[in-house]
Amino acid sequence: MTQDNTERRWLGAYPEGVPADVDVSAYGSLVDLLENNFARYSDRACVSFMGKELTYGEINKASLAMAAYFQSLGLVKGDRVAVMMPNVPQYPVVVAALMRTGLVVVNVNPLYTARELSFQLKDSGAKAIVIVENFAATLEACIADTGVKHVVLAAMGDMLGMLKGGLVNYVVRNVKKMVPEFDLPHAVRFNDARARGASLSVRAESISADDVAVLQYTGGTTGVSKGAVLLHRNLVANVLQSDIWKAPAMKGMPANEQLCAICALPLYHIFAFTVNMMLTMHMGGKTVLIPNPRDLPAVLKELKNHRFHLFPAVSTLFNGLANHPDFNTVDWSHLRVSLGGGTAVQSGVAKLWLEKTGCPICEGYGLSETSPSACCNPTTNKVFSGHIGVPIPGTYMKCLDDDGNEVPLGQPGEIAIKGPQVMAGYWQRPDETAKVMTADGYFKSGDIGVQSEDGSFKIVDRKKDMILVSGFNVYPNEIEDVVSQLDGVLECACVGEPDDKTGEAVKLVVVKKDETLTEERVRTHCRANLTAYKQPKTIEFRLDLPKTPVGKVLRRELRG
Repeated sequence: MTQDNTERRWLGAYPEGVPADVDVSAYGSLVDLLENNFARYSDRACVSFMGKELTYGEINKASLAMAAYFQSLGLVKGDRVAVMMPNVPQYPVVVAALMRTGLVVVNVNPLYTARELSFQLKDSGAKAIVIVENFAATLEACIADTGVKHVVLAAMGDMLGMLKGGLVNYVVRNVKKMVPEFDLPHAVRFNDARARGASLSVRAESISADDVAVLQYTGGTTGVSKGAVLLHRNLVANVLQSDIWKAPAMKGMPANEQLCAICALPLYHIFAFTVNMMLTMHMGGKTVLIPNPRDLPAVLKELKNHRFHLFPAVSTLFNGLANHPDFNTVDWSHLRVSLGGGTAVQSGVAKLWLEKTGCPICEGYGLSETSPSACCNPTTNKVFSGHIGVPIPGTYMKCLDDDGNEVPLGQPGEIAIKGPQVMAGYWQRPDETAKVMTADGYFKSGDIGVQSEDGSFKIVDRKKDMILVSGFNVYPNEIEDVVSQLDGVLECACVGEPDDKTGEAVKLVVVKKDETLTEERVRTHCRANLTAYKQPKTIEFRLDLPKTPVGKVLRRELRG
């Protein structure tokens, strides 16, 4: 980077010992990073799933077998392979196998409909897919329209051993009825593929930093889903940036204590992919895989079994757990970093989490297009700031107006990001890439933010979610943050609705924590905290809010 350090006013906020930049040449690729750690930590627990721990050595052995199997199918470097699985041990096995053979991981949301899956398989040009049988019926409905030639079919209990694995699969299939009938006659079972590969040797591939590692499709909540092309160097950079950034919070840990990270976010989402799986493996830590984070009693039951230090989550999960009656059955005293991301953390949630755990939520910010981490609060902060923090090492950020000019400090503008973690572009969409990349290499995020004098940033809102009331910009996040602080509110969301007088008006949807909460109490609170044009015109009470599998509120579904 050529910029002068004087531009980086945020460096003053860096904790002691955190450098301004990151050495991205430490590893030539993700393969180098993974193989280094497989060898270094061979006997350590790598993942924990349903009470079973698998070591780095076991994950490595299974990964080599799957790598050889993929090569035996005739797949070659650069071919795309879809991975459609929840948080199961097969996921890191398959990812490591694809990486070391130069194949490209196409992360797929397991809850996709046949239409959504078909689009992603066709758009990516995937030649193979690894899928958990629970979702095989979805694949059956669309596979004929795609270029997929090879299907590897995993089951929940595949890596739990014959006895426990057999029992888990029986319960999933026959008791809980979680596997709809399907017909994929040419599919090969994961364990059979692994067994075949174990008798073969892996053909070494030369993987460089500029090879494509992952196609990470954007959520599609604001239009057509696009594949962000993440190179090996993008992901390596972000792992190393994240490692540097969290290091101050880990200083007090005993030297012989293994890091334990809770992975309640889905691994197909870039937040969990990089900050849970890759970062934890880089550190020789253990990742506790939570297959269904919506099942809060099961999450808390699992957490009781672990002494954990790192917990990345979205605001809705922090909120759900903190309000659950079983919350205090878990030992939270070893938690060093509660990392909030994916969507804005509401201050009411942050206050409750700090009260209950003693560990403040450290809010960060990033996107699929930035691998994901771009900005974060210092992990040494003891209070919730309401900001997304400062750009992490090697990252530059600024706020732009509609003409691409930088706005003055304190003025809202579109956040633009530059750094080694920024994607190479959108898959086969040069037109879309051109729309979001500036001439000087910044990625335009689509988020409206404000930069403070000290260099920290605050998200005001998504550009597309902004509500225009009589010519005034109203940002839903601000309304939601205010309302979330009212006693009796569990969750809330804010959208615009058409209005004859003002063009748009504010509509507020509230989920009650206390049944005695009334519309008038909400309005009184809003009047006390928000200027007139920001007042909700409509207040609607609902039992829950529509969300993506990651936990982001689907505002578009509230507009009706």
